[in-house]
Amino acid sequence: MSKRGWLLFAAMSVIWGVPYLFIKIAVDVLSPASLVLCRTGLAALILLPVALARGEIRPLLKHWKALLAFTVSELAVPWLLLSKAETHLSSSLTGLLIAAVPLVGAVLGWVTRTDRLDSRRLVGLGVGLLGVVALAGLDLGRGNAVALVELGVVAIGYALGPFILAHGLAGAPRIGVTAAALTLTALIYLPAGVAEFPHAWPKASVLASVAVLALLCTAIAFLLFYALIDEVGPVRSTVITYVNPAVAVVLGVLFLDESLTWSIAAGFALILAGSVLATRRSRPRPGSAQWTGSAQWTDDDTMTSHDGSVRAGALGDTRVGPADRA
Repeated sequence: MSKRGWLLFAAMSVIWGVPYLFIKIAVDVLSPASLVLCRTGLAALILLPVALARGEIRPLLKHWKALLAFTVSELAVPWLLLSKAETHLSSSLTGLLIAAVPLVGAVLGWVTRTDRLDSRRLVGLGVGLLGVVALAGLDLGRGNAVALVELGVVAIGYALGPFILAHGLAGAPRIGVTAAALTLTALIYLPAGVAEFPHAWPKASVLASVAVLALLCTAIAFLLFYALIDEVGPVRSTVITYVNPAVAVVLGVLFLDESLTWSIAAGFALILAGSVLATRRSRPRPGSAQWTGSAQWTDDDTMTSHDGSVRAGALGDTRVGPADRA
């Protein structure tokens, strides 16, 4: 990987590991709906003009159903439930549980028959599930079962998004999809978000958290992530999924005095190991056809068509859009 690729990878590993910390700070004052409105509204103000200038909004009109489904599954529902969950759970535990998204994606790939589960992947799912149970068990006894269910819905939504991108928005302009989804989400939460704004002006730490979430962790992050995809390919770019939770834990411990126990570390290790096993694909045998159409396999397991566009070849490779991010 090039020096630029490593720099982008390091930046994204940190940028998409910090939202859990700032969400935790913001929801102490803002309601989940208000936070989602502020985050998506500010980010849309940045990305929508860029998308319009590039002519990436009009082509989405013919995909409006898929765009709406993507918006609901990736932003509107997950970001609300994620914010609600963090009113009860620590930011570090939230980040660790979201690390189970690849496990959900592997199951969805099997259910929809877009991917298969061999013995190695089944072992990975089992190991990852043990990790989730270990982490969830830490808080079930503290009355936080609802928050854990909410995170389960978040994980399902994050795993569904790639399917919609791959099948309903294939070939759609990336920045246009992101800008449109952010705008739609802001419009959805406009009434509730405005109605639930606090009467007093939030303190500086809350305002700063919202600004970081909207500008750095959303608008700038997506631009950098697309640059990372262009630099290293969609497969290698998803490795940040395994680094983000560790960043969330470190920040929670350092800035919010959240505890880091051996059981939490063990649970994360199990989820990480399970995710790697459950989503890692075997190299295709010479002469085998794992994808139909005029395309060839490249070294980073992406599909390169004869028109030069890049397409993902399996479930684990479709997470190349604004998915899986807090």
